[in-house]
Amino acid sequence: MTDPADADPSTGEGQGEGETAPSSSGNRKKSPIRPGFVLFMLALTVLFAYLGKWQLDRLAQKEAMLAAIDQRIDLPPVPLPPASEWVGFDAEIYNFRPLQVSGTFDHSRTVRVFTSLVSPRGTYSGPGYWIIAPLHLDTGGILFVNRGFVPQNKAEAFADGGAGSVGPVTVTGIGRISEKVNSFTPVTDFSNRIEWVRNIDRLSQFLASDHGPVAPIYLDAAATVPGALPQGGETKLTVTNRHLEYAVTWFSLAILTPLMLLFWWHRNRRS
Repeated sequence: MTDPADADPSTGEGQGEGETAPSSSGNRKKSPIRPGFVLFMLALTVLFAYLGKWQLDRLAQKEAMLAAIDQRIDLPPVPLPPASEWVGFDAEIYNFRPLQVSGTFDHSRTVRVFTSLVSPRGTYSGPGYWIIAPLHLDTGGILFVNRGFVPQNKAEAFADGGAGSVGPVTVTGIGRISEKVNSFTPVTDFSNRIEWVRNIDRLSQFLASDHGPVAPIYLDAAATVPGALPQGGETKLTVTNRHLEYAVTWFSLAILTPLMLLFWWHRNRRS
């Protein structure tokens, strides 16, 4: 007989009948499901799908803008309705619409709006300012007119309008809707009469407190003599539109993320 004390554990000798050696696979612990990781991946899926939908919305907006440019830019100029009819004024109707208006500039209320002009139609480009002045219309109300671009090194001469027209004038140009302000837009520089966006509400802060109604659009004045300042006729008519490409990217990630989560879950179950 073999003394149990002398039994070889590696062969299983000395174990009682019916007893089996413990299996190493039986000691392997299953990887726990991590709820935090699952929620994170699901949140990413929702975020990617939202960003894809947002890009589709932006695509629709850009396509509508391009269609408006194609349909309106070559139309003959029309006047604005009188200020008495501005209730319910639909600014979108006049976006990229050629307009012709008459009135008198108040150059003392000129505002310089910082910009950087690329691909100019005129002589000047680079950092500079849009020179924007309120035009008191003959039909009532005020329309802000973007007289054109001046380079940064010449902008000081236009702080009060420069050699602007005095008395009644007729101005032709392209109607544009108010630019939007966001959280990255710098605050207005009232002391130097400098703005950063062509936003009607912010431009109106430079008017007299008792000013009349203000049109919810502004006018980009047409070009005048070549080389003259301000340099008009610089309305941007080309729009970059890559939103479909961006939407496909985000929706692809929205599909890929739950597939990765499913693969990870399947591996954990098998282990």
